[in-house]
Amino acid sequence: MTGEGWGGAVARVCCRSASGARRPHPPQSQARDPCLPLTFIILAGIEKLIFLYWSGFPFFSPWEDANRSPPVAVKSAMTSCEHPDFLQDDNMLSSQDDGRGKKKDGQPGSPSSSHLAYGILDVPPWYLCILLGIQHFLTALGGLVAVPLILAKDLCLQHDPLTKSYLISTMFFVSGICTLLQVFFGVRLPILQGGSFGFVAPSLAMLSLPAWKCPEWTLNASQVNASSPEFTEEWQKRIRELQGAIMVASCVQILVGFSGLIGFLMRFIGPLTIAPTISLVALPLFDSAGNNAGTHWGIAAMTIFLIVLFSQYLKNVAVPIPIYGREKKGHTSKFYLFQVFPVLLSLCISWLLCFVLTVTNALPKDPTAYGYQARTNTEANVLSQAPWFRFPYPGQWGLPTISPAGVFGIMAGVISSMVESVGDYYACARLVGAPPPPKHAINRGIGIEGLGCLLAGAWGSGNGTTSYSENVGALGITKVGSRMVIVAAGCVLLVMGVFGKIGAAFATIPTPVIGGMFLVMFGVIAAVGISSLQYVDMNSSRNIFVFGFSIFCGLTVPNWVNKNPEMLQTGILQLDQVFQVLLTTSMFVGGFLGFLLDNTIPGFKTAVSAPV
Repeated sequence: MTGEGWGGAVARVCCRSASGARRPHPPQSQARDPCLPLTFIILAGIEKLIFLYWSGFPFFSPWEDANRSPPVAVKSAMTSCEHPDFLQDDNMLSSQDDGRGKKKDGQPGSPSSSHLAYGILDVPPWYLCILLGIQHFLTALGGLVAVPLILAKDLCLQHDPLTKSYLISTMFFVSGICTLLQVFFGVRLPILQGGSFGFVAPSLAMLSLPAWKCPEWTLNASQVNASSPEFTEEWQKRIRELQGAIMVASCVQILVGFSGLIGFLMRFIGPLTIAPTISLVALPLFDSAGNNAGTHWGIAAMTIFLIVLFSQYLKNVAVPIPIYGREKKGHTSKFYLFQVFPVLLSLCISWLLCFVLTVTNALPKDPTAYGYQARTNTEANVLSQAPWFRFPYPGQWGLPTISPAGVFGIMAGVISSMVESVGDYYACARLVGAPPPPKHAINRGIGIEGLGCLLAGAWGSGNGTTSYSENVGALGITKVGSRMVIVAAGCVLLVMGVFGKIGAAFATIPTPVIGGMFLVMFGVIAAVGISSLQYVDMNSSRNIFVFGFSIFCGLTVPNWVNKNPEMLQTGILQLDQVFQVLLTTSMFVGGFLGFLLDNTIPGFKTAVSAPV
């Protein structure tokens, strides 16, 4: 199924550039677009759900079931986050409790959130909600932008920055929808949703199948005509395959969540399963990070240096900023700028340096020369081609297609995402002063995340969605646990997804800057997985064997299968593809072995208990 008729009036308007010229991207037909009614139905449903929420429809309260404690498997995914206040200013972010559970401004206070400027049920001033919502957007920006950029090469979009900008905008838009759904109807904690790295590895494994490898001509910039129907169909049929796999796999997550199976499954998933699974999300991506950074190691090294400098050495340095308040007309407050925005600051400084080196012609002009990819004008035309406003909608790339190989591969990402999200729920509840979420709230949260993945697949983001751990950590930095701030962040994501120029700007980031960011980001993800072992007795030879064998096989088996695909020949093409996708997905191989060995080898698993 190609779905070439999926488009219509919205796409024709949205693909108009700032200069007024139309770009036939994607190709359209005159047939009535079946996606538009579906779009309005989905948006109307979301509007109805929000109306029910504000009308007092009975949903889970975060103060229910305060005596519950998280299972051991989930405790391992929880990390404490002790940081100084985001703003040290009484007027802006702090308010006093009068000892009766009420704040002086008349808003209800929570019994266990005295260390917070605003608790989970508090509503900060509207302007503060917007500012902190923008901050959460910027905190998640690295992950939101990185996922489409990683997938771009295997989607044959290496030389089509305009389509990359569309994918980035779609990711923003879908993340906004999923964030609002999770806050209003899911676990109802202040957790932001965004693209998941857990889906990247199985997606790349699926796209590496012989049937989906990009033709050689798509890798040559001189032979690529981004507006030609032939090229458009090349990348669209790949993303449609991803869409179908994500949508089907998300149905499994919806079933696991709303049926309550997640609580049963978590009894068998311990730190020795979580550690190799999460670590192997990032470790196999060393090739992608190295190739991007290797286009200019000087720029990449500077990006790495700045991220390390800001996030590690200067994180406790407060920057005074002017504040205007009602009581104090003009004064300054301390803002931990380097701690909150280390990646964004590093990216902007490196980007600016590349711009200066481009203007002064310090970088080579020859496309084949080393360092050319560091120039900022290699994809500069995307800013003029991108429309000011573009409304992403379901089926914008065509009707999704389905194959068993893709579905089984993405399921591995779904399992990884669920395990990580459950840990995020408990960590978030602890940071915002709420009791541990009860089982029915966790079930609903996982179910809503599955629904979010279904919407992400329908919209064609090329990825699923999950809870963002970095934004959970930001709650500890800002000391603001209000749900309204995350609602504002979701609205910011929706707005950013509609502004086409925003996605186009991020699509022009020089390749070595991206490579430097990847090196740090993937290293941190791998370390987060390994940190789960702090709740395991690593003096035990049993536990050392389970982890070491799982993670080493998770690297070795996919490498061998990629080099010897002809050895997996059963005579059934679909079965061969399923085996190849699963066995080339490192996180599946390592996670499965960790799960199997940890639950079958006798012995003690844990040595210490995680903090509740």
